[in-house]
Amino acid sequence: MAEIEPGVTLIRGGRLADPAKRRAEPTDILIEDGVIRAVGAGLAAPEGARIVDAGGFLLHPGLVNAHTHGHGALARGMGDRWTLELLLAAAPWIGGGRALQDKKLSAQINAAEMLMKGCTAAYDLYAEVPLPTAEGLDAVAEAYAGIGMRAVIAPMVADTTVYDAIPGLRDALPEDLRATVDGMRLPHYQKTLDAMRGALASWRWASKDIRAAVAPTIPHHCSDAFLCGCRDLARDFGVGLHSHVGESKVQALTGIRRYGKTLLAHMDALGLVGAEFTAAHGIWLDDDDLKRLRDAGGAVAHNPGSNMKLGNGMFPLRRALDLGVTVGIGTDGASSSDHQNMYEAMRAASVMSKVRTPDPRAWASVEEVYAAATRGSARALGFKDIGAIAPGMKADIVFLDLGSINWIPHHWSVNQMVHVEDGSSLRHVMIGGRFVVKDRRLLTIDLAKLALEAEAAVERLEALNAERKGLFERLAPVVASFCPAFAAQRYHVRRYLCDAPD
Repeated sequence: MAEIEPGVTLIRGGRLADPAKRRAEPTDILIEDGVIRAVGAGLAAPEGARIVDAGGFLLHPGLVNAHTHGHGALARGMGDRWTLELLLAAAPWIGGGRALQDKKLSAQINAAEMLMKGCTAAYDLYAEVPLPTAEGLDAVAEAYAGIGMRAVIAPMVADTTVYDAIPGLRDALPEDLRATVDGMRLPHYQKTLDAMRGALASWRWASKDIRAAVAPTIPHHCSDAFLCGCRDLARDFGVGLHSHVGESKVQALTGIRRYGKTLLAHMDALGLVGAEFTAAHGIWLDDDDLKRLRDAGGAVAHNPGSNMKLGNGMFPLRRALDLGVTVGIGTDGASSSDHQNMYEAMRAASVMSKVRTPDPRAWASVEEVYAAATRGSARALGFKDIGAIAPGMKADIVFLDLGSINWIPHHWSVNQMVHVEDGSSLRHVMIGGRFVVKDRRLLTIDLAKLALEAEAAVERLEALNAERKGLFERLAPVVASFCPAFAAQRYHVRRYLCDAPD
């Protein structure tokens, strides 16, 4: 993370976004050594304080991305009309052959986009194949630190491929493809656990607010022994756990078929669900799952953009909030939602809650969506001192230009931030009291150089992964036909799930 700005700064006269007020009011913010000390109108400037004139700006806390994948940035725009299962099948092609420099580059692109669009912290589930490495995770952390963001970085791991994880999928493949995917099987789970333990033991980024976590990617892509090993690692090192749970209907029904219970219920029975646990997507969680998560103190990372693009469904945001579940908002990876724009993620979360029912009383309010993208996401990351502009919080502040067309006219600040803002009004971003974006220019990295490096990487990786692309093109028709048919099957369970009666 960029170093905090030492000394005292007084931000004078900006309009502070406040969900309790319809229109943001002029407010001063006093910052000392990167931490907010006072907020109010007409604050006196201490002797020697740096004065920042924020007249004409709307100020809001840095948005917090509850779920992203830094490895996806180099695969932006590579797929369309892909379900989640097709995306998983494409992974060796769109993410294969990465050298250490590619891993860092992809994370840099991801972080740079988030920062340029008002996001100052993120939960990144970063994948390395076949095993996570201390060097790779260190490179990802270095990318976030160099850009200037706070982050939680969790190696995304499994010990079962998608072909073995989904009942019947491997058997549906032609014999030659079965032999090929058998050769893609992942290392024994103990090797992966050992690799993660080594990376966690050598983690050197905590002082920069870049923390580590553990991410068993999808429950049924992990053996029970592996899930328990991930649980123990998280406990041993005092870090978070993050997993994709109930993202697609295929996942949900696989859980019922394999465990006789929901995926979250199975993880809870194994002891993974607790206060440091985040369930990504959660589209197919039922009420009992949501209550279980609430009672454990865990969180859901709601990713409306990828939920729509991958055709997975609509997370019951209103129901989760009514049940008291902590909800954060995420973008998911650039390979599954194409952008890292948290303003767009807020808007999508809001409008998706509206299309679930014609009754506006059952819609999420803009205040609730804004809270999810700030305080809710911060809780999912395990941070207690970000997500708000208030005394004692870190000075992560976004300056939106009220002269932008998005704010002409300016009626209702939080409503327009959720439904109108798209990042084009962003002028400055401050993290820890230090400007990392000034006058729309990212100060911590050369974007022109980053673009050249990305284009060179794409050209090299396209050639390197040509054979993997060919394999995906052979696998895709089978996955595309088998998985929707699997999702349409009906199972008799104690509680009807996923609208699938017996």
